[in-house]
Amino acid sequence: MIVNITTRSNGIATIIDVKGEITLYNAPELRKVLMDLFKVKKTPRVIVNMMNAGYIDSAGVACLVEALKVAREAKLGLALFGLNRVAKEVFELTRLINVFDVYDTEEEALRGVRATSVSSSGTAV
Repeated sequence: MIVNITTRSNGIATIIDVKGEITLYNAPELRKVLMDLFKVKKTPRVIVNMMNAGYIDSAGVACLVEALKVAREAKLGLALFGLNRVAKEVFELTRLINVFDVYDTEEEALRGVRATSVSSSGTAV
């Protein structure tokens, strides 16, 4: 299945809308978008909308893990929202659910961004 990846910005974060399956065949497309946002544009906060991502395989998970590593090294933020039941199970079984900031809705993810954008020490997270 073909994946459709679009980005939009709302002033708080850049949101990547993923529609379709994230598999070995198309995970490189998502990786390219994520790496451009983090490495080239230095986007402070990226939220991946998984509501219309029907399936994610290990290559898709690896793509997101790599993006999280790059984001953390650059002191940038990455969050996910809208994982379907199967994707959520994959993240729970691999314990990545505790590594990623995962939210149910876009609104929650955006509120999470606001809540975590400045730490108690006053520095950006």
